[in-house]
Amino acid sequence: MTATSTTGTAGDGAPAKGATWFGHPAGLTVLATTEMWEVFSFIGMKTLLVYYMTKDLGFAQQQASLVYGLYGGCAYFTPILGGIACGRWLTRRQAVTAGGLIMALGHFLLIFPSLFFPALATVALGAGLYLPALPSQVGGLYAKDDPRKDSAYSVYYLGMNLGALLAPLVCGTLGELFGWHWGFGAAGIGMLIGVSIYSFNGRHLPPEPPRAPGPAGVGTQDRATTRSGLLLIVIIAAVVVVFRGAYEQIGNTLAIWLDGGVDRRVGGFVIPMTWFQSINPLLVITLTPLIVARWARLAKAGRETPSIGKMGRGGLMLAAGYLLLSAAAAVSGAGSTHWMWFVAFVAAMTLGELYVMPICLGLFGRLSSPSFATMAAAIWFATAFGGNLLAGLMGSAWSATSPALFFAAMAGVAFGAAILFLVLAGPVAKVQAQVAAAST
Repeated sequence: MTATSTTGTAGDGAPAKGATWFGHPAGLTVLATTEMWEVFSFIGMKTLLVYYMTKDLGFAQQQASLVYGLYGGCAYFTPILGGIACGRWLTRRQAVTAGGLIMALGHFLLIFPSLFFPALATVALGAGLYLPALPSQVGGLYAKDDPRKDSAYSVYYLGMNLGALLAPLVCGTLGELFGWHWGFGAAGIGMLIGVSIYSFNGRHLPPEPPRAPGPAGVGTQDRATTRSGLLLIVIIAAVVVVFRGAYEQIGNTLAIWLDGGVDRRVGGFVIPMTWFQSINPLLVITLTPLIVARWARLAKAGRETPSIGKMGRGGLMLAAGYLLLSAAAAVSGAGSTHWMWFVAFVAAMTLGELYVMPICLGLFGRLSSPSFATMAAAIWFATAFGGNLLAGLMGSAWSATSPALFFAAMAGVAFGAAILFLVLAGPVAKVQAQVAAAST
């Protein structure tokens, strides 16, 4: 699961008072649970999308891949505009409630084939309001020096991945076995549950921050540092777009391959193809604490890899996964590839994700001055927009080549991103030192 909405602003309001749940403010549980249901609905619908287009609506594979990529890109572009609307005209609570209801409407509209494209546009519009408004409330639950703040986003990220884990199992199973409209309906109901949890627990949420006329100005002495940081963020974002072009095939061409090119039998039982979409979030939940603990041990010993170096390793892990898949498909030839090879690929892909996505979020924060934190968040959403579009364009070549060759090409894309990340190690270290010096 991509960490697409964890770019909250810490300390953006007075910390909320009241009860604590599990050692954190009760509002964190409210926000994490609301996000769980939003991801459940969003991923549940995306799990079915390519299958619905190719099996029910009669789309050719190339057209379905392009639509999937365009929709995914738009769903991550509208939050850039939504963030502006939320800051100027809507409160965060109004944006979450309105955005969630609009997304639910879009999911329900997908039940009607004639409304397919309006439904996708409706979901993307709702996401534009919802995505930037919900996570930005996490920081307001804590005082500026509260030591629990760092772990709060881990709890929030856990909620996201629980939703991503459940979505293919519920929406995917309903859609695949009983009819696509049942899966889309379940996604819409999940979104309504999330909005209800959020609306009825407003007393636990932080107050709205004061409206400012605009971002604070940047002093003359650190303007050069700010420009350098933003330029580097844009360059890194461009490389992340390349990485995501290969990564986002999981719900696109890889979903199509699961349908016709993978032997999904276990004894006499055929594993539903949508269930495989739950492997990634399950591994994220399982592997995250192990990886974080390892990084903590290395940091304590003074041997932790810099952030951009970790991202380079993440690109290499994704490339290795695609090479493994390419070899398995080549050996299978015209026959079906055993499903365990796909599971092995997802494991490598998930490791690559954990070494790139959350690390990149933190790196953007360290490279930007406080007055440009919102712009850095907007650039992060832009990487998801560009990455999904690129994935759709590359996925349109699936039918024109063999699976083995296509997977080898994706390995090349991921490897190229890894090399570019490593090339940026020197400039990143220099600008990080400048930003740190300017903030002291």
